[in-house]
Amino acid sequence: MSSTPELQPAARADSDASDRTRLGATLTEDGADFVVVAPRADAVDLCLLELDSNGAITSERRIGMHGPNRGAWSAHVPGVRAGQRYGYRAYGPWNPSEGLLFNPRKLLLDPYARAIEGAPRLGPELYAHAVDADLSPTYVPFLPSELDSAGHTALGVVTGAQFPVVPGPRVPEERTIIYETHVKGFTHSMPGVPPELRGTYAGLAHPAAVAHLRSLGVTTMELLPVHAAFSEAFLLQRERTNYWGYSTLSYFAPEPSYATQAARAAGPQAVLDEFRGMVSMLHEAGLEVIMDVVYNHTCESGMDGPALSLRGLDNLEYYLHAPYRPAQYVDVTGTGNTVDFRSTRAVQLVLDSLRYWAGDVGIDGFRFDLAVTLGRDASEFQSRHPLLIGMATDPVLQNTKLIAEPWDIGPGGWRTGEFPAPFHDWNDRYRGTVRSFWLHDASEMSKGRPGNDLRDLATRLSGSADMFSYGEYPGGRGPLASINFVTAHDGFTLRDLVSYDYKHNLANGEDNRDGTDDNRSWNHGFEGPLPEGMGGGPIEILRRRSSRNVLATLLVSAGTPMLLGGDEMGRTQDGNNNSYCQDSPISWYDWNLTTWQRDLIATTHFLINLRAQHPVLRPTAFASGSTPDGDALPDLAWFRANADPMDVAAWHDPWTRVVQMLRSGTPMDDDDLLLVINGSLSQEDVTLPAGHGTDWHLMWDSTWAVPRPHTSAFALAHRVSRGPAARARALHPARARASRSGATDCRQDRPGDTTTLDALSLRIYLSGEILIGLPEE
Repeated sequence: MSSTPELQPAARADSDASDRTRLGATLTEDGADFVVVAPRADAVDLCLLELDSNGAITSERRIGMHGPNRGAWSAHVPGVRAGQRYGYRAYGPWNPSEGLLFNPRKLLLDPYARAIEGAPRLGPELYAHAVDADLSPTYVPFLPSELDSAGHTALGVVTGAQFPVVPGPRVPEERTIIYETHVKGFTHSMPGVPPELRGTYAGLAHPAAVAHLRSLGVTTMELLPVHAAFSEAFLLQRERTNYWGYSTLSYFAPEPSYATQAARAAGPQAVLDEFRGMVSMLHEAGLEVIMDVVYNHTCESGMDGPALSLRGLDNLEYYLHAPYRPAQYVDVTGTGNTVDFRSTRAVQLVLDSLRYWAGDVGIDGFRFDLAVTLGRDASEFQSRHPLLIGMATDPVLQNTKLIAEPWDIGPGGWRTGEFPAPFHDWNDRYRGTVRSFWLHDASEMSKGRPGNDLRDLATRLSGSADMFSYGEYPGGRGPLASINFVTAHDGFTLRDLVSYDYKHNLANGEDNRDGTDDNRSWNHGFEGPLPEGMGGGPIEILRRRSSRNVLATLLVSAGTPMLLGGDEMGRTQDGNNNSYCQDSPISWYDWNLTTWQRDLIATTHFLINLRAQHPVLRPTAFASGSTPDGDALPDLAWFRANADPMDVAAWHDPWTRVVQMLRSGTPMDDDDLLLVINGSLSQEDVTLPAGHGTDWHLMWDSTWAVPRPHTSAFALAHRVSRGPAARARALHPARARASRSGATDCRQDRPGDTTTLDALSLRIYLSGEILIGLPEE
């Protein structure tokens, strides 16, 4: 490593950009305009670079830019065409105590670059300040680095004309079922996908991958971050990477490593084309694409991190600093830095990025990582922050799905239910409640201790009105604003939830300190996989049933369900609940499926299809508990095991573990739904309540390894006694559903019948034929 002579600003370009408000690189008839924001810089050079066949820089042409104009520097360069590699060098004061870190020896990535060449290579060259071999500062306050970063960092690439993307299917909110997955992990080992396409954008759109998603019935793919990223130094020094991608390098360019080798060899434009082609093919298959986006921080880490883009252009403009201490960051993200959304230019950067992905690339929605940070005015969160309102009202974004992860680690960082319409919020209360009821409570009861009462479970099943019925408009955002999930990329998979009591993260190299301890899981009596020959059959049966209980609860709850990819097949991460740095079999999907895994896929498909067919399973408004005009039943009612209405004592009793939820289908012109839950550790007799004078068709029971609706023999075997409605015959009125074929009127369960539910099980009934009383003999 050798130092480079101190650089001087280049002569200014002959011409300024024709439109200084359009940031980034824009092709014109005779060349290109370049515009970049660096308000506190004294000068900025545009650097046009030529590379050899190995990607090494062979020449650098520096052109001085005009400015600053409202903080922006700009230039027009004739002769530039698509494919031109470029970067910036910013000149200005070096005063770390005042947060000023200008160092023109650092070649900086354009924050608006639509494509990038290469990737940063960790080393002292990337740092604006001088560092030693361990990348620690050689002196405090920092001394400027004399090393040039050219050849060690990512370059922007001017992009050209692009083919139109096939429009998205615009799935209605009430029909949306989200499938969260990782581009690489999903197809890394998928049979049917050619080896050269596995783990790539093209692989994700391959017919084999699409067939699996379509067979499940999910409507919307939520992809873990696909913005170009650069892993944290501490991970790279331990020869690991940020596999999840929550370390953004560029808000406009797709991550090149997920493209096929052929696309990468063809150049950055081909990488972008592959991504856009993936979106088009998924749209043609009827699937939406949502991007998980990380705007709250960047990969530049803390003040002692590398200078790759924003930090080198204007550290004070883009990052949140402590009051009166410009040398110190305020970190509410846990990554070392926080983007300062008091800055007009930071807000503009995010909105321009979102409009680009939604408008030019065809993305159907966005999930915002640590979204509370996006609404902070320094320390305080504001639900009507200009950035949030800008997203909600933007004409390009208003037809996309906007999903908030409604927390960060700053003061007052938990804000579930507080984002403005049309945002949806990840509902962590839902996650905790469902895990607690089916798993943690059951574990506690197996040790002789009580679990929780039923109030919170009922609130989550009915749409979480405690959090989503308030807001700017009367009635709030409604139940669909709640993104219901029990598992996500961060935490245990569903299989691990039922197999482990404790996290097992030693593979991460952090002595098992990382990852949450609040798992609310249950290993059912044995930690981890069951050894051959130990006689663990009963444990395995219960584990699978618990998995089905969770899946069914998710898909019958009011709200928008999100399924973690792989849960449909019982994917395990070997107890790792923080696999962020595991680009390994821990994170990749294993498609060598056993019989029980295929059965679980069939169960998932059945439950999703049932939800799709029946609006009563996906209400769009909160229930009131009262009887609407034109109906004979309340829109939502709750019953005890004996069919008596739930009373105050039952709601507050932690030992009451059986509840029945009856949702009237009349407002949706659908069947009635009866959900019967036994959360106890013993069999329980349950008397079915009356609906609209119909019988009850058993659609699904969580004790079934595979779906088998309309199973008369099952109903007969579990029936304890017949109620008064037994002396009735069923008619088939016009409202009877075709799905009832094969059901016999005398073998269905009926109001007043008493039936036995197995321990820790759940049943779904839908109303059937109208009952007509028979004359007395």
